[in-house]
Amino acid sequence: QVQLVESGGGLVQTGGSLRLSCVGSGRTSTTNAMGWFREAPGKEREFVAGTGWSGGGTYASYGESVKGRFTVSRDNAKNTLYLQMNSLKPEDTAVYYCAARRGSTVPTHYRTYDYWGQGTQVTVSS
Repeated sequence: QVQLVESGGGLVQTGGSLRLSCVGSGRTSTTNAMGWFREAPGKEREFVAGTGWSGGGTYASYGESVKGRFTVSRDNAKNTLYLQMNSLKPEDTAVYYCAARRGSTVPTHYRTYDYWGQGTQVTVSS
């Protein structure tokens, strides 16, 4: 099994920044791609960003609504995934979840991921 624990959420004003972290433990060697999703009240869980591997090496993928504002990165030595969030907007308010999967690509549908963290709340005030 793999355990994922997120941290770094909080309350921030519009235009501010936050950095989320996700630490993996357990059988992390069985996971390849990792990603961030978010879920706002009454909405479906949405892909935010992820990192994986393809024939050309590692790559990152982003949801359209966060491109240019968020950056995903990964420190394999620390089994940690990060999400740097800049220029935050009220519509970014949600619970943010870390996810991992055995596959190497970064699909955007949440059902393709095998492991999940408990989530961390991000609230952006206007």
